[in-house]
Amino acid sequence: MTPRRSVFAVAATTVAALLGGLGALLARPAHAESKHHRVVFQVSSSDAGTMDLVIHNMGAMQRDYGARGEAAALELVCFGPGLAMLRADLSPVKDGLASLKGVTLSACNNTIQGREKEEGKKIVLVEGARVVPSGVVRIAELQEQGWSYLRP
Repeated sequence: MTPRRSVFAVAATTVAALLGGLGALLARPAHAESKHHRVVFQVSSSDAGTMDLVIHNMGAMQRDYGARGEAAALELVCFGPGLAMLRADLSPVKDGLASLKGVTLSACNNTIQGREKEEGKKIVLVEGARVVPSGVVRIAELQEQGWSYLRP
């Protein structure tokens, strides 16, 4: 074999290997890499139907993404009249909330403080709910981090 032929043979072998590797990479099924979804839901209405819809949608997302083997971080942010969803004394959807596993429940402290002043009593939240300084700021921060935003 002449030196020139050996260089071409090595080059051809290298190109064939690279193309073969690229072909294998492109042929991988779309589900081979697990996705991680991040979705924030806003509730700013005291309408029980809206609250039920959010619980239904969150549960459906968990089931659908789970069936695909994909992770989903879900957060519910309630403020204004929507705070009623997370109030232990007012929530018409306590049982539905309890059925959501692994969902972050966030209540707006600005709304809580306003309601406490207005009602003259401490606001107690459903089990598992946490307080964030501002509901709208929390949503904005999550969106800035690439979270998808849904509002029914």
